[in-house]
Amino acid sequence: MADTVFAKILAGEIPCHRVYEDDLVLAFLDVNPIAPGHTLVIPKEPARTLDTLSDESAAALGRVLPRLSRAVLAVTGATEFNVLQNNGPGAHQAVFHVHFHIIPRAGSKGLEIGWSPGALADGGALAARIAAAL
Repeated sequence: MADTVFAKILAGEIPCHRVYEDDLVLAFLDVNPIAPGHTLVIPKEPARTLDTLSDESAAALGRVLPRLSRAVLAVTGATEFNVLQNNGPGAHQAVFHVHFHIIPRAGSKGLEIGWSPGALADGGALAARIAAAL
């Protein structure tokens, strides 16, 4: 975990354009933005994927994401946005430290997503197994 670019930003080894910071969360502008205002929101806790993050850090992220989204929209003038979070290389995670992208949609600038929906098979049994795993 110490080798990630986000760990280096947290350690002060790499500068960033901070937009928010508290004891558990840091938010800063993406240096390779998809659109102006593209902001990264990371926990200070070192965790590779969301499922390994503590409840405390997850709650802190959830508490600030709406506020940060409102600020990004207000400053960029965008009225639509995506919040993106990837877990693992097969899910397109490139930096192995939990992070959320707030990506405003400004005209043609923004996140492009392909979606291939399928059909829900045996939803009741699957929902029951997931609920039991909690």
